[in-house]
Amino acid sequence: MAAESAPFTPLTLPVLPLDDEVVLPGMVVPLDLNDNDVRAAVEAAQAAARSEPGKPRVLLVPRIDGAYASTGVLGTVEQVGRLADGDPGALIRGRGRVKIGAGTTGPGAALWVEGTKIDESVPDPLPGHVTELVKEYKALATAWLRKRGAWQVVDRVQAIEDVSALADNSGYSPFLTTAQKVELLETADPVARLKAATRQLRDHLAEQDVAETIAKDVQEGVDKQQREFLLRRQLEAVRKELRELNGEEQGEESDDYRARVEAADLPEKVREAALKEVDKLERSSDQSPEGSWIRTWLDTVLELPWNERTDDVYDIRGAKAVLDAEHAGLDDVKERITEYLAVRKRRSDRGLGVVGGRRGGAVLALVGPPGVGKTSLGESVAHAMGRKFVRVALGGVRDEAEIRGHRRTYVGALPGRIVRAIKEAGSMNPVVLLDEIDKVGSDFRGDPAAALLEVLDPAQNHTFRDHYLEVELDLSDVVFLATANVLEAIPEALLDRMELVRLDGYTEDEKVVIARDHLLPRQLERAGLAKDEVTLDEGALRKLAGEYTREAGVRTLERSIARLLRKVAAQHELDERELPFTVRAEDLRDLIGRPHHVPESAQDPAERRTAVPGVATGLAVTGAGGDVLFVEASLADPETGAAGLTLTGQLGDVMKESAQIALSFLRSHGAELELPVADLKDRGVHIHFPAGAVPKDGPSAGVTMTTALASLLSGRLVRTDVAMTGEVSLTGRVLPIGGVKQKLLAAHRAGVTTVVIPKRNEADLDDVPAEVLDKLDVHAVTDVRQVLELALSPATNGAAPEVPVAA
Repeated sequence: MAAESAPFTPLTLPVLPLDDEVVLPGMVVPLDLNDNDVRAAVEAAQAAARSEPGKPRVLLVPRIDGAYASTGVLGTVEQVGRLADGDPGALIRGRGRVKIGAGTTGPGAALWVEGTKIDESVPDPLPGHVTELVKEYKALATAWLRKRGAWQVVDRVQAIEDVSALADNSGYSPFLTTAQKVELLETADPVARLKAATRQLRDHLAEQDVAETIAKDVQEGVDKQQREFLLRRQLEAVRKELRELNGEEQGEESDDYRARVEAADLPEKVREAALKEVDKLERSSDQSPEGSWIRTWLDTVLELPWNERTDDVYDIRGAKAVLDAEHAGLDDVKERITEYLAVRKRRSDRGLGVVGGRRGGAVLALVGPPGVGKTSLGESVAHAMGRKFVRVALGGVRDEAEIRGHRRTYVGALPGRIVRAIKEAGSMNPVVLLDEIDKVGSDFRGDPAAALLEVLDPAQNHTFRDHYLEVELDLSDVVFLATANVLEAIPEALLDRMELVRLDGYTEDEKVVIARDHLLPRQLERAGLAKDEVTLDEGALRKLAGEYTREAGVRTLERSIARLLRKVAAQHELDERELPFTVRAEDLRDLIGRPHHVPESAQDPAERRTAVPGVATGLAVTGAGGDVLFVEASLADPETGAAGLTLTGQLGDVMKESAQIALSFLRSHGAELELPVADLKDRGVHIHFPAGAVPKDGPSAGVTMTTALASLLSGRLVRTDVAMTGEVSLTGRVLPIGGVKQKLLAAHRAGVTTVVIPKRNEADLDDVPAEVLDKLDVHAVTDVRQVLELALSPATNGAAPEVPVAA
C-alpha cells in the first residue's frame, strides 16, 4: 500500500520554458540553443548529469503570455549539435508529465523546480468503451493523414497500443491551437485525454470537409465563367468572320445604341442622360445584370415620342358639330371644350403656343352618375380635336408606382401608367382619360392619388419625372379628362387641380334622342337586324325611358332596347313575327313584360303612398343621380307606446338631427299652425324612410320630415304631385342645399309636377334644362310655413283629424 500511495519520488529539474509552444510526452523536438533560457536549462541539465547516471534531464514548461503552466513534461537531452541551418541546437525527447511544485536551487543559470511525476497508467485489459475510442481515434487520424499523403505515419499510428501515447501523439497535429495543446497536457487521465484529442480531430475534419466543399463550388463557378467567357469570345470571332465573309459591317451592341441615340430626335437633357447610360453599357460585361437594365431603359426612352405632336383641328364649328353628333346633351362639357379650342387657336395665331416653358393643356374632372357618357365623351373630345386618345383605368389601383413608375433597381421595373399612355398614343399631346379616379385606393405601397398631384397640376406637369425614366417629361400639352361618380371620394388637393364639370344626368327628351340616334343603331347591329327591319316609334322609346327604366344615364335603357330586339329576332326565327316590324308603346308589355317604374301620378289614388296622412315626397341625390325619397311618420298608441322619437331607414347623424329639428319646430309652433301638438308630448313619434338597406344622410330632407309630421297631426294629405327639398332650421327657415339639378331631373322622371326648393337655390335653376323647367312648377320658399301651404291638401271638413297610430 505504501508503494501505491507514493509510486514516484520528487524530481528536481531545470526549467526549459517554451514560449507559446507545447511539447507532449513521446514527441521529439529540436530546440535552438541561441535562446538564453534554452541554453541555460540544457547546460544546467548537463552539469547535473555528470554526477548522476543517464541522460541530462530538463522540465519542458509552456509559457503562455509570460505565465507558466501548472504541468510540464520531463524531457531528456538526446543530442547536442548543429541544426539544419547551422545554428547550435539540442534534440529533446518528451518522457512523461510532471506536476510542478515549488522552486529550488541548482547549478547553472537555469530556474530549478521540484516536481512530481504524474501517474498515466490505464487498467489492463482495456474496458470496451476505451477500445472503441481507440479505434475511432485511429480511424480519424488515418483519414486525416491519408488526405495529407502521409502514408508512412499511418502505419506508426496504427502500431500504437498505449492509450496515453496514442492521445499524446496528437501533439504533432499542426491544426491544434496552443490552448488545445495545453488542455491535452494538463489532462492527466489518458482516457479523458484521448476523448479530447478525438473531439478535436473530428471537429477539424468536419471543418475541412466544409472548406473543401466551398472550394470545390468556387472552383466550379470559376471554371464555368472561364468556359462561358471562352465560348463567347469564340462566338464573337465566328460572327466577325461571317460578317466579313458576307461583306456586312456591324459594330458592337453598345455602338448600335450610341448610333440610335445620336440619330434620335431627343431633347438635349434626355440625350445627355441616354449617352451616359450608353457609356455604362460599354463598360459593363455581358454577364452583368446591369447591362439588361440599361438596354431596357434605352429601348423605353427611344420609343417615347419626345417631339411628336399631332396638329389640333382649329375648326371650332366642326369640332362643335362632332360633339353634338356623338353626344346628346352635356352642354357644359361641349362648351368647355369649344372654349379650350378657341383659346388654343388664338394663342397659335399670335405665336403664344409656348409660354414660360408650358403649353396650353387642360385638366377637366367629369363628375356624374354612372351611364351618362363620361368615358365615351373622352373619345369624342379627341375626335373633335384631331388628337390621339388613350384611356387609363384607375379603378382599384393601390400602388403609387403604378402612376410614377418603379425604380430601375427593382426586378421587372416598368414606367408608370402615364408614361405608358404617352408611349401608346405615339404623341406628346394626346387626350388621356383617367377613368374612375374616385376609385383609387391607398395602402402600405403608397397613395396613387398623391402621385397624381404633379400629373394634374398645369403649373408643374411640364417637368414631370417618372421614377423609372428619371428625366423630365413635358405633359403640359396633354388634355387630361378625369371621370368620377362621387365627388366626395376625390381628395381635396387633387380636386383643386382640376376644373370640375358636372354631368347630372339626362332628361327624358334627351334619352329619347340618344336611344334613337345612338343606342338603337348599335343594338340593331349586335342583334343581326337591318336598320329597316325593326323600328321603334317615339312613344315606345319614351315609355322605355320613363316607365321601364329610372336612372340618370342610359345603360339600363340600352339593355332594355337590346332585350327588346332579341325578343323580336327570336320571334322572327320561330316564324311568330313578320319583318319589318314597328314597335309601339302598346307592344312593349307583350315583348318585355310590365313596366317597372310607374309614376305615382299614374297610379290609382287609393294606392299612392301619399294616400294617407303622414307621408311626404322628398328629393335626394345618390351615387346613381337624383331620386325621389318618401318619408313616413306615425304616432304610437298613448297606452302602449313610449314617448320619444324613433328613426328607422339606416340614417346618418345629420339626417337624425334634421328629424329632431323638425319635431322641435312643430312642438314650439304647433299652436300657431293649428296642430294638436299635445299628441307630441305623450305619444312616441316614429319617422321611417323606406328602402332601409340604402344608407341615407344629409340635411335636405328637413322640410320633407316637417311636412310629413304636419300632415300626420293635421290629418291633411300631402299632394301627390308635390316633391320638396331643403334644410329646415329651429325657427322654420328653409336653408339652401346642393344637387338641385339632379333632384329636379329625378322629380321630372318620377312624374312630379310641383317642386319646392329653398329661395337661395333659385339661381341653380339656370343649370336645369329648359324642357324640364317647362314641365315643372317650381316654388322657391324661405319659410316652412310656405311649404305646408303648398304641400298639404285643404281640410275636407271641420272635424278633428284622425291621427294614424303605429302598429
